[in-house]
Parts: sequence; structure tokens; C-alpha cells
Amino acid sequence: MTKPQDGAGSLLLFITPLLLPVSIASELSVVTCGSVVKLLNIKHSVRLHSHDVRYGSGSGQQSVTGVTSVDDGNSYWRIRGQTSTVCERGKLIKCGQSVRLTHVNTGRNLHSHHFTSPLSGNQEVSAFGDDGEGDILDDWTVLCGGEFWQRDDEVRFRHTSTSVFLSVTGEQYGRPINGQREVHGMSYANQNSYWKVMEGIFMKPSEQSRTQNIHTEL
Repeated sequence: MTKPQDGAGSLLLFITPLLLPVSIASELSVVTCGSVVKLLNIKHSVRLHSHDVRYGSGSGQQSVTGVTSVDDGNSYWRIRGQTSTVCERGKLIKCGQSVRLTHVNTGRNLHSHHFTSPLSGNQEVSAFGDDGEGDILDDWTVLCGGEFWQRDDEVRFRHTSTSVFLSVTGEQYGRPINGQREVHGMSYANQNSYWKVMEGIFMKPSEQSRTQNIHTEL
């Protein structure tokens, strides 16, 4: 028969490994530079997507859309520092920081500019550049409520140069990308512009980020 104290001791051994320092546990929930993620538009349940299909109007650059498929490999984006900067892998991303989102399969950056989007007449959002290098119109500011971008946050992305918000309002394309939703920039924020990190590969926080976080707390 198991003695009561033996049962209590076994329970303690089971629980103890799960107790992590609060600072480390919270850091692991922060989005970091170098992570490769899918971004879900909360309102319309579509993931930010791109592919080597160009717009037939506007800039003629690579199109950016929203797709309902969870498994599409063309929905992965790498999080990087803003243009002409290097964001070290594993560095914690702050709310209000400007970043680039580089499409993994084509190497082009999420981009916007003063062209009209093909379906809604808002501002066009495209994928631009070569091998991850484009220009300052690739920069997006992460808008969230705390100090750092948490994985479970619903965030907005504001285009750093033109101030439009990355949005989806439900317009659907026909062939050759039938059923995919238009992604565009809107001049104001609303429920169409909330995004959340979903599937991905997350880089662990760097030692530098941990040190900076400790200094912030002191």
C-alpha cells in the first residue's frame, strides 16, 4: 500500500520541473526576430499569403492575399529588422518597433505604396524586392498593448511610410487565385486589421534580449 507521504512526495516531484522563473516563462511567449510564422486575420480567418503571381493592374508586383488553408506553405513569413538594420536572431520584438516580413518561398518583403488595390480600391499591398532586400516601403510598425509583442496578442501592422493598416475586408479573387481574399492597406484601423501569430518556428530569446529585459525591470 502506498503511504500518504509517498503519494505527496511523488506529486511534488511531478510538479517541480514545471515551475519556471516568471521572467524566462514570459520571454518564451514573446515573438522574436528570425522567427518564421503564419499570421491569421482574426475577423476573416485567413492567413497572410503570397505566391509568384503578379497583379494584373496597379504596380504589377507580386500579389499578397489571404487564404483559408491552414497547411499552405506559401503562408510563411520571416520576421526581420526594419530596412538597413539587422535584428539579431532571438531578439525580443517590442510593441511600436518597425519590422520587415519576408515571404519565405519567394524572398520578397511585405510592401505597400500609393497604388490602388484591385478589388476594394484601398491601398495596394504587394511583395517586393529580391533575396529579402527591397526599400523603406517594406517597413511595418507592430502595434500592440504591452512592452513586447506576445504570441497570443491580437496586433495591428501600420505601414511605416504611408500609415495605412494591413487589412482584409472580404473581397475575393477569381481565377487564377479563385477564392483568395484581397489584402490591402486601409487609412483607418478597425476589426479588419487585427492579426495573430499562428503556426511557425520561433527563435528562442537571445542572451542579449534577456539582459535588456532585466535592465528594463530594474
